[in-house]
Amino acid sequence: MSTSAVPGLTDNGLRQCLRIAGGGGLGFFVSQLMGWNYGVFYTVFPMFLLGMVPFINAHVVRQFVSTIVVNSIEVTLIVGFLMHMPVIMTLVVLALFTARFYLMAKGPFFLFGANGVLTLSVLLHFASYPQLDLGDLIGNNFRASVLAVLLAFLMHWLFPDVAPRQMPPRSEKSASQVRHEALMGGMTATLSFIVFQVLDLQGSLSAQMATILILFALGYPGARASAGKRAVGTLLGCNLALVMQLLLYTHAYHFSLIMLLYWVGLMFFARAHILEGGGSGIGFGGLTTLGILFGQSLGPQQDLVYSALYRFSSMAVAMTLTILVMATLHYLLNLTTWARSSA
Repeated sequence: MSTSAVPGLTDNGLRQCLRIAGGGGLGFFVSQLMGWNYGVFYTVFPMFLLGMVPFINAHVVRQFVSTIVVNSIEVTLIVGFLMHMPVIMTLVVLALFTARFYLMAKGPFFLFGANGVLTLSVLLHFASYPQLDLGDLIGNNFRASVLAVLLAFLMHWLFPDVAPRQMPPRSEKSASQVRHEALMGGMTATLSFIVFQVLDLQGSLSAQMATILILFALGYPGARASAGKRAVGTLLGCNLALVMQLLLYTHAYHFSLIMLLYWVGLMFFARAHILEGGGSGIGFGGLTTLGILFGQSLGPQQDLVYSALYRFSSMAVAMTLTILVMATLHYLLNLTTWARSSA
């Protein structure tokens, strides 16, 4: 494979960077142009689909689209029938999260499980507030998911790979390892949901998403490394957002300038993401941080300064507590042969 003009990137890597930045930028542009609510869905979903999966095919689309339908049904039923029974609701949420992490641990349906657990955690959290319009929430989630798929096809058409990609080898796991990863992920995600509900942390979306994204490493050793990288990525993303705010200064109402700086920021973190190997590390942490800040905090009466500082501090606390919980669960699960980890 030939080397691109960008240092450290292959030709395929450069094109994936362009796809991530282009899809994330267009998602933000369309949501702002149309005035749609929940702008974070429109910024993060294209990054997730284009960044975590370097190709697009029918299997990928089926997994991504089916998540929309399944999550919408689950959230509607939980909110409609279980909100007044918190204990039963928590058990149902635990079962749903664990099932998704089981699919992730098995491998072939990793995207369905990963997108499902991330989206479901956000939808459940927002839907639990009585003043929220559930129809608007689910509608925007559906619209953003469909838009992400369309943008993925568009980006792959505009910036196709120039050489065939090698599929990563499928890792063989023991049944106890799969159970270990599924239970750890399900219980940690459920505890995160409970904490954000009890403490009424409606404005801490980035912290909540961070606690879920580090679980994608499937296990305590990987999550511990992922947490450190994501913390660095979030810090860099927040600092870059602050620099953008200073550069814009009194020109913050010029949307073309905002789009230009946003795209440059996405390209910067997309390059880091590709050089890291495409996992949930520094680059992806920076990408999602920018997506959340611009998608949720950009408006006529808002600036990014307070939002960036608040999101980094809340994320750091949330990830530290998540890692402590995972360390405890890792130790307890290893006490049994039924769910013992080989890592």
